[in-house]
Amino acid sequence: MKRLIVRITKRTDGGAVLKCVRADGSETWQKQEGQHGAFFPLHDLTHFAVESELDIRDAFYGLIADGWSIDETTGKSARGALPPEALFVENVVGTLDTERASGSRWTAEEFNENTARFALNGGRAVPRRLTDDDLARIRKRRAELFEQWRALPPGHTLELVYPE
Repeated sequence: MKRLIVRITKRTDGGAVLKCVRADGSETWQKQEGQHGAFFPLHDLTHFAVESELDIRDAFYGLIADGWSIDETTGKSARGALPPEALFVENVVGTLDTERASGSRWTAEEFNENTARFALNGGRAVPRRLTDDDLARIRKRRAELFEQWRALPPGHTLELVYPE
């Protein structure tokens, strides 16, 4: 299993920088400014929580550890489409982002209906089912990461190791 150092820097201008350093020392990074600078660190930390807690190695951080650049994880690069597990994670992360923005809280059954519909609409098999325990672990880990991010002074970096 390939290791990845994930660094998210809170810039003094309100922006953020995500930098991922692979085991071989190569790296990929992306700068976010304005509203993106406020949204993407939380989105990226949600990815970290989902991929870590569900032990998924073929999604955003796993692909980067395998040599993909951040820009290639859109599924629209020469690398081609994202693997089904990565699409599943994107759907789960997007739903958690929606929860955060709306203040609502989805049940495991609602997540499962949503991820199944998303997969079937894309011509893919129904993905694994989430349990209430899965969601509780993800939400707990995400809350811990969000707390670390919010406590981080501007100009400093939050560093995580993937996989944990």
